[in-house]
Amino acid sequence: MAKQNHSIVTEFVLEGLTNKQELQWPLLLLFQGIYGVTVVGNVGMILLIMFSSKFQSPMYFFLSKLSSLDLFYSSVVTPKLLGNFLWEQNIISYHGCMTQLFFFCVFAIAECYMLTAMAYDRYVAICSPLLYNVIMSQKVCNVLVTGVYIIASSGAMAHTVFMTRLSFCDDNVIHHYFCDIMPLLKLSCSSTYINELLVILIGGFNVVATTVPIIMSYAFILSNILRMPSAEGRSKAFGTCGSHLIAVGVFYGSLTFMYFKPASSSNMAQEKVASVFYTTVIPMLNPLIYSLRNKDVKNVLKKFMCTRYGPPQVSSQNH
Repeated sequence: MAKQNHSIVTEFVLEGLTNKQELQWPLLLLFQGIYGVTVVGNVGMILLIMFSSKFQSPMYFFLSKLSSLDLFYSSVVTPKLLGNFLWEQNIISYHGCMTQLFFFCVFAIAECYMLTAMAYDRYVAICSPLLYNVIMSQKVCNVLVTGVYIIASSGAMAHTVFMTRLSFCDDNVIHHYFCDIMPLLKLSCSSTYINELLVILIGGFNVVATTVPIIMSYAFILSNILRMPSAEGRSKAFGTCGSHLIAVGVFYGSLTFMYFKPASSSNMAQEKVASVFYTTVIPMLNPLIYSLRNKDVKNVLKKFMCTRYGPPQVSSQNH
């Protein structure tokens, strides 16, 4: 075989969200604000759960783990996204790109399984309330979280290892704002058959292994709620599940749009918008969804604000 004259890629250029110069600064300010809210919201949720005695139940244990995930998940992608708005060429080394890909996959897969663990927690709380603290013991919660990270790390390692086996020649511009699987496969000058098969197999397994338990959990929850004699009890039960259902719907909706639509309808602009949603917006929304819909969280926050700043003072004069 004749030797092909290709230069081996040692670094990539991230194309970013847009090439329009007039949008660079407005988008920079927008995403700086989103990232700031994400960090403050998730760190605040973690500290609130860690130091408040009211939040020592399994539900809040999983919520703190979800906040940790969202914090790291956003931090893997957003700083490079901000760099796209600051520099004319946002360069990332080959090893940096593979590292970003690995951690992006870890946190994306872990988010799916953490939401599944939270659905199981809600199922036990509503369908077996008397045995809740026995079934959802601290040991069980720790095992579930450990399992989440083992599965996520295994999937991420498989994607990353087989990505490093590919050859990248000449064209090094990633038409995206971070190192994702599909944009990288489009740049490869070697066969990507195994990688594409992995996307289908690992992605399909993760979807089935997470959505089926979530759907089953909520089928049992709904059945149990509808049998409750008290309207107040039904309302309270729905309230404890509402935030989780919103988080699940938003996350899986954007992932499905990105990875499970027909190739013929592929549109890079739409894919970038979907990616922004599940890598940047959702990590910001999750703590807001849970805090705004949770009475306990709102009460503790109000108490903290009153303690920190005191009640409003009314001045009076003695005549």
